[in-house]
Amino acid sequence: MERPKPDANTELNTNLKEQGAPAKKGNFRYAFGCAILASMTSILLGYDIGVMSGAAKYIKKDLKLSDVEVEVLLGILNLYSLVGSFAAGRTSDWIGRRYTIVFAASIFFVGALLMGFAMNYAFLMFGRLIAGIGVGYALMIAPVYTAEVSPASARGFLTSFPEVFINSGILLGYVSNFAFSHLSYNLSWRFMLGVGAFPSILLGILVLFMPESPRWLILQGRLADARVVLNKISESPEEAELRLADIKKAAGIPESCNDDVVTMSKQSHGEGIWKELLLRPLPAVRRILLTAVGFHFFQQASGIDSVVLYSPTIFEKAGIHSDNAQLGTTVAVGFTKTLFILVATVFLDRVGRRPLLLSSVTGMIVCLASLGLGLTVINQHEGETIQWAVALSIASVLFYVAFFSIGLGPITWVYTSEIFPLRLRAQGAAIGVAVNRVTSGVLTMTFISLYKAITIGGSFFLYGGIAAAALVFFYTCLPETRGKTLEETCKLFGLNMDEIEEEGELQMVKGSEGGTKVAN
Repeated sequence: MERPKPDANTELNTNLKEQGAPAKKGNFRYAFGCAILASMTSILLGYDIGVMSGAAKYIKKDLKLSDVEVEVLLGILNLYSLVGSFAAGRTSDWIGRRYTIVFAASIFFVGALLMGFAMNYAFLMFGRLIAGIGVGYALMIAPVYTAEVSPASARGFLTSFPEVFINSGILLGYVSNFAFSHLSYNLSWRFMLGVGAFPSILLGILVLFMPESPRWLILQGRLADARVVLNKISESPEEAELRLADIKKAAGIPESCNDDVVTMSKQSHGEGIWKELLLRPLPAVRRILLTAVGFHFFQQASGIDSVVLYSPTIFEKAGIHSDNAQLGTTVAVGFTKTLFILVATVFLDRVGRRPLLLSSVTGMIVCLASLGLGLTVINQHEGETIQWAVALSIASVLFYVAFFSIGLGPITWVYTSEIFPLRLRAQGAAIGVAVNRVTSGVLTMTFISLYKAITIGGSFFLYGGIAAAALVFFYTCLPETRGKTLEETCKLFGLNMDEIEEEGELQMVKGSEGGTKVAN
């Protein structure tokens, strides 16, 4: 197969930066709109996390559940989402990124209705199963699609949107809790869960107006369609051509091929990718995979979902005993988390991933230690009101979610969506989401048992220790990716794009119907 000159695209990219090719504001707005719509799928997970934190109190009273049943109810959605996240990789390679988003919204719609109409624990768990599959699809596809349509200069900003909408969903869930908390026990939680069906309807309709990912189009051999989309989302015609050449090379299509349609090999639909990722990965691919897995593990193992899901319980242990006061303080947590994620979107492409991430995790460690201290003091003086410890506990929760939102929260999705090579991106992202949800599921399904075993203060000291290990991992293992194209980020991990092409070698032959065929 005829290959392009080794550094032709890198030289062109450098020349474009030096020439300062004028950005087309209309194109950025178009890419911005696409990122917004795709990322809105993440609101489904956020709403479920937020709403279950308050609904659990009413479900427990209405259905007379034990603490273990409540733990399982809250955390099981994360394990159910594994089905969706693994299926989403293959589905998105088969039907496209856009229709996968519509599919995710449809599944969650059904799950939300089932939960809202549940009459017993078993029915509610079945609704959680369906909703969890939808969440798994949404979590995997939103950052992948957003990364693939974003120009390199704004990819950090745009790819952080899934986390923005997770936080927005959490805030909406908290507000829903507060709004319906005045209803009777058997109605309040059903309204809280059931109204989650409505955003998915709107989302499924709006996504149909989005273009398909240009990278997916090229993997299907639809070069003309991909060129049209790239011209709409790139900042200049030169950048569109550069991105087209980079993606063609990553897909194994010679740069000289200018046909409108080529017929790709079966592996363009996802076959054989798991072997390249798990069974016989290249050393650089193994490093990328371990980086993504470590990122997703530490994001959840440092305790964020325990804090968000069990905020009312934490505030109760901190000395706030009124249901309304607990839910009101929880709304403040959601507001803080959402506000600071917006701060992160501004600085991701200005400051870079590493500085924000390391600052974020350092702040989280301090806050977790402070929260553990405050709750330990309160626990040791049961029956007394230690004002400074109460204030320290509440402030620590608010600052903890703020530090999480300016770094570890959004950067996990940004970074892991941009480091995999094109052929492996969908399945690589699926593995990351699976690790993320399993870790979250384990933590949220064991939090009550954990704090009963080692005290609630001890639980947060444990999370702080895990966050300290995360800081060491991020400092030693993560190169900076700011300003790099998706194809360039792979090289930071030592991956030669020629090697990845040879793994799934594609050769050009003339098709029988006038097009060009790319086959093994």
